Amino acid sequence: MPNNIQNKNKRIQQGKFKLNTLLQVTKSINNNLPKQELTAIYKDVLINQLNIGKILLYSFDGEKWYQELSEGAAYDFINVEQDLLPIQEITFINSSSNERLKDFDVVVPVFHKQSPIAYLLLADFDGESIEVSPIIKHLAFIQTLTNVIVVAIENKRLYKENIQQVTIKKEMELASEMQALLFPNNLPNNKHIEVAANYISNQLVGGDYYDFIPLNKEEVVFCIADVSGKGVSAALLMSNFQATLRVLVKRTSSLITLVNELNSSILATAKTEKFITAFIGRYNCKTKELVYVNAGHNPPILLSDNKTKLLKDGSTILGMFEELPIVKKGRILIDESSILLCYTDGITEQTNNKNTEFGINKLTKILIQHKDNKISTLLEQILDNLKNFKGEIPYTDDVTLLGIKFK
Repeated sequence: MPNNIQNKNKRIQQGKFKLNTLLQVTKSINNNLPKQELTAIYKDVLINQLNIGKILLYSFDGEKWYQELSEGAAYDFINVEQDLLPIQEITFINSSSNERLKDFDVVVPVFHKQSPIAYLLLADFDGESIEVSPIIKHLAFIQTLTNVIVVAIENKRLYKENIQQVTIKKEMELASEMQALLFPNNLPNNKHIEVAANYISNQLVGGDYYDFIPLNKEEVVFCIADVSGKGVSAALLMSNFQATLRVLVKRTSSLITLVNELNSSILATAKTEKFITAFIGRYNCKTKELVYVNAGHNPPILLSDNKTKLLKDGSTILGMFEELPIVKKGRILIDESSILLCYTDGITEQTNNKNTEFGINKLTKILIQHKDNKISTLLEQILDNLKNFKGEIPYTDDVTLLGIKFK
């Protein structure tokens, strides 16, 4: 009888200990203790309070598996993907189990939202019988405690990740605002020309660019360009291209010299890892002469007397060769009421749910159909048609339009 009372009291004490431990851990989590302190509490309970001989805890950080805790053994040869991921519930290891797990008695998987986030491997001190081991006696408690600790650590990771994502998003939004400052604020609508432009970024920042630079009372330079790739790296290269163009265009009247120097600048910056396609035009409002170089860009469409012409003369793309093989300057007299439509491949290569591209033919038809509208209205019609064409399919690239109506 005394032994029964003694065993009963012992079980009551163990129950109180486990309850107090869970309360302590919960309080620590609520007090937002760092991960290292939570892990220290967990380790103390298993090693010093429950007398577990060997502990190996693997955690998943969202990208890879790593050893969170190792006590009594260090096993670098265990492959989580091969050895542990197939285990979906508490598993006792026997002689027929995986050879790499033979030094352990039990594997306890931890799941969060149906995904494995941790694996706990336990073993008693060498020589102790599994039937009377602390692992068997306290397995349910160990599982509960492990779940609480690991999920708390996972929530900390997710919270930190969310904070980082919010920070990155704010930085990207600021970068987007800064990039918007690169585009000209006021496009002219005077007795010589009417100009409009539209830009839709596939991401918060992008690699498309357009510019319009008055040189004097008679001459203007305009440009549309597209960096290979997307995102921040493309945006940074484009900002460098814009700064270089604006310096060079005031220094030389030769488009051939300008394009060669732009090519050298891009090579020095991008080291042939990225390239730029660009169309650069120089228009004299008095003589009505347009001089241009098309550096591998989608050829702008010139509409005059209901006839269209693609402006292709120029060179290869910029940033690929140390010296451009050939640079040819295009020259054309612009008739009254002509329209020049510059665009990037984000328009012509946009697909719909049938995997059909928007294409240059459709773009040309819209240009002819709305040629009598204001240039800003014409561009809006193009974008509306593009939006209807793609339907639910997202934009696959940056979309840029630059239109000029000559008077």
